[in-house]
Amino acid sequence: ASPSAGSAAPPQAAPHPDAACGVLLGLAYPDRIAQRRADGRFLLRNGRGAAVQELQPLSSAAYLAVAELEDSGSDGRIQLAAPLGPDELETYFGDQLLVETEARWDRYAEAVRARRRIRLGAIVLKETQWADPDPALVQAALLAGLAEQGLGLLPWSKAAKQLRDRMNLMHAHNPEWPDVSDEALLAALPEWLGPYVGGMRGRGDLARLDMVAILESLLSWQDRQRLEKEVPTHLTVPSGSRVPVDYADPASPVLAVRLQELFGLRETPRIAGGKLPVTIHLLSPAHRPVQVTQDLASFWEHAYFEVKKDLKGRYPKHYWPDNPLEAPATNRAKPRPPR
Repeated sequence: ASPSAGSAAPPQAAPHPDAACGVLLGLAYPDRIAQRRADGRFLLRNGRGAAVQELQPLSSAAYLAVAELEDSGSDGRIQLAAPLGPDELETYFGDQLLVETEARWDRYAEAVRARRRIRLGAIVLKETQWADPDPALVQAALLAGLAEQGLGLLPWSKAAKQLRDRMNLMHAHNPEWPDVSDEALLAALPEWLGPYVGGMRGRGDLARLDMVAILESLLSWQDRQRLEKEVPTHLTVPSGSRVPVDYADPASPVLAVRLQELFGLRETPRIAGGKLPVTIHLLSPAHRPVQVTQDLASFWEHAYFEVKKDLKGRYPKHYWPDNPLEAPATNRAKPRPPR
């Protein structure tokens, strides 16, 4: 309320003489405005370090205007200074303040952090979260984080890994095919991944990506048909089972299948237009490997009978014919009796 007529106005607190002194020193020596660091030393506006040599009231001031500075060594020695408050800085140096915005990848949070800073030279007066960052800056920071930490941040499902391995195999036999090696993908992140990460900020968002669809977008319809024909996801074996092919090593794709399911198959299956034999991991009924070969014909002729002797002892209820090339293949203990 306003004071009543005739009453004296309340006394105003006189400004502390040090505050005016700090402003005057700051105006006289603007490069010597300093901010206290967490370790008790000071950072000058020009980026140099400085320290108050003896414990005194100035040591705990948030900001100083330095009148005398012995500028030697890694940190200058503050010999004469006066305190400054943040309000004085905004009032008298507001036209020199810079507003800086930044979006960068935080490798520990695995996310983009957007910050807004108010700076006076090297001194950061205030730092807050940037609530509405430029989407282009966020996307650039996200892709920079991927380039730094690697493609392991992406959600590689089993199907996506297999598709990538198959594409790598095709590229190895035909350099015109898209190169989806780590080096090639990391070098071209904005081109192939950029269109799919709009609005995303971190690993949690990246988990929503469909990596199969993204990789397939690098191929034409004709290329997809050719890939399915020459480097199929599965091979059908004589038992009728569709067995997945492991392409983790593009030079030696693996078909892991129970031995009994291959009875009657004389030659090793080949892929990549017949250029590449698969490496067959022959499994016991318990799905344990008993032989590895790229020459199935030689296995039937030479090694089968030794393997048969061992497996017949361990799995006597299963079917171990003397002539595997004429026997019916089965995915059961014994083939179904003919009807």
